[in-house]
Amino acid sequence: MKEKKETENKTMKPKEHLAIFFRGVKMLFSLSRVYIVCTIFKALLGSVIPYVPIYFSAKLLDEILGSVRTEQMVLYVGLTVGLAFLLNLLLTWLTVTKEAMEEELYRERDWMFSEKGMGMEYSCTENRDVAFLLARIQEESNSGYNLFFLYHSLGLGIGHITSIVFSASMMVSFFMLDAVSIYAKLGMVSGIVLTILLGIFATAQESKIHVAFYHKNVNMNVLSGKYRSLLANYATGVDIRLYGMEKKIEKGREKTEEEYYRNCMERDKKCVRFSVLCVVLQHLLKFGVYMVLIEAALCGAVSVGSIAKYVACIMLLLGAVSGLVSAVQRLCSNNYYLRRFFAYLDIPNRMYQGSLTVEKRLDNEYYVEFRDVSFCYPNTENYALRHVNVKFKVGGKLAVVGMNGSGKTTFIKLLCRLYDPTEGEILLNGVNIRKYDYDEYMSVFSVVFQDFQLFSFTLGQNVAAAKEYDEARVAECLSRVGFDGRLSAMPAGTQTYLYKDYSREGVEISGGEAQKIALARALYKDAPFLVLDEPTAALDPVAEYEVYRKFSELSGERTAIYISHRLASCRFCDSIVVFDKGRIVQYGSHEKLVADTGGKYYELWNAQAQYYVGKAEKT
Repeated sequence: MKEKKETENKTMKPKEHLAIFFRGVKMLFSLSRVYIVCTIFKALLGSVIPYVPIYFSAKLLDEILGSVRTEQMVLYVGLTVGLAFLLNLLLTWLTVTKEAMEEELYRERDWMFSEKGMGMEYSCTENRDVAFLLARIQEESNSGYNLFFLYHSLGLGIGHITSIVFSASMMVSFFMLDAVSIYAKLGMVSGIVLTILLGIFATAQESKIHVAFYHKNVNMNVLSGKYRSLLANYATGVDIRLYGMEKKIEKGREKTEEEYYRNCMERDKKCVRFSVLCVVLQHLLKFGVYMVLIEAALCGAVSVGSIAKYVACIMLLLGAVSGLVSAVQRLCSNNYYLRRFFAYLDIPNRMYQGSLTVEKRLDNEYYVEFRDVSFCYPNTENYALRHVNVKFKVGGKLAVVGMNGSGKTTFIKLLCRLYDPTEGEILLNGVNIRKYDYDEYMSVFSVVFQDFQLFSFTLGQNVAAAKEYDEARVAECLSRVGFDGRLSAMPAGTQTYLYKDYSREGVEISGGEAQKIALARALYKDAPFLVLDEPTAALDPVAEYEVYRKFSELSGERTAIYISHRLASCRFCDSIVVFDKGRIVQYGSHEKLVADTGGKYYELWNAQAQYYVGKAEKT
């Protein structure tokens, strides 16, 4: 973590700034090419439009005070209004198109992060540092930085460059005037340069203040976002209401926000000093320009229209140069946010993908072996598993039991290759599972974890885990797990939406019903391995008994790995693995293990039996 912070705070060289900038621009083009094209042309057009009335108004003013030719005045008015109208009409069309495409940009950007999340190795999804990095990037995006700042600044930068070119070209004639002394010209140039340099200095200082401010408030922004999400998430609404947590959450949010706003005031007080200096110098320069031009006009060297034109161009030039410098400096500051943005997208998937095809055996003789496997979760020092050795035949029924935290779920995660062992190896038919094609190997498992997820899609799509599905097969799987009664009561059968996120007619389901749907999903996949992690925890006793009774029928010829705290369920399994403190301490049948009065299984079995006997006696 320390190395990561040092990398984040490391000063970038010009080459690195350019590399990140061009990578960002390339990404913008890949997300929405039309949006970027509209942004460029809108910036060009928006910068050109102000110069149309400046140029022709100066001509018109000179004509009014000079020859007073009606046809010329009408021409200048027509050109001023007509060109401005046509350009603004085109600008409006570009703006509308750009805004429509901006939605595409937002959505594609969000989907890019979703795809990255799915393509990441599973260990990263459980890594606190990765989760914090993503939360920080999202907060920075909401504050207008990283990719969002880049695409807004792209148009501003192009507009400023266009303004500089037009302002400079329209001011060339001023410096060709013989009536204006060389000292006046040098004084004006010096004032412009001084104003620009002060702007550069002020912007640099303000950027430092803003960067320091956001670094200081990273944790505060993330925490504030967490408070908001707690209140917005309907799933937490029940607990918040029942336990009266509204005031605690509100006080926590208020304390966070108060500190944040105090820091905002401190930041703005520091920044305003530099802004005042820039404003004062700009107005002094404007006053000096007027004096020089008025003197030239009194000598007859400059027309009244030209005075208006030159003053307007100088002020536009100052604004454009100041804006461009500011944009470049802030883009450089934003590159640090972009570096963090890309750091998330660049997180590598270190899971070896393999290439071997999972063997299809006619005799169904498959063996899985854990050979001296030890495992330690990332960023932790304590081993979750130590020297695990076990071998079992595919097609059998294996129970995995043990106290909470003994390593049962970790054992399953390693088997399914959500993680790779820290030490040792796992073999399928004598071949290290890392050598098998990763996606194909994953496809041989149907797993129902304790924290399984159902989605706000239709019931059929949840069971099939796909958009298109076999409706009869879905109904059959639901019937096998005892969900057929509830299915018949659903308004649209398997087409009924779960929850109300996508449909007002969506149905809310209980925890037990959700567990049955998850079991049906595992059956629908029809994979060779069926892994059930506490599959009856949310079921009522009758439903639980039905699952136990039908256990062999549900699993069929598949390998069934059954994790449970309720040891009565183990009697349906061929073999039992007993975990204790990350190690396998016993392995065998129920009869064998319960006969070992000094073993861990006997201790667990009698503890549960004693509980039920005691409860029955009290009754």
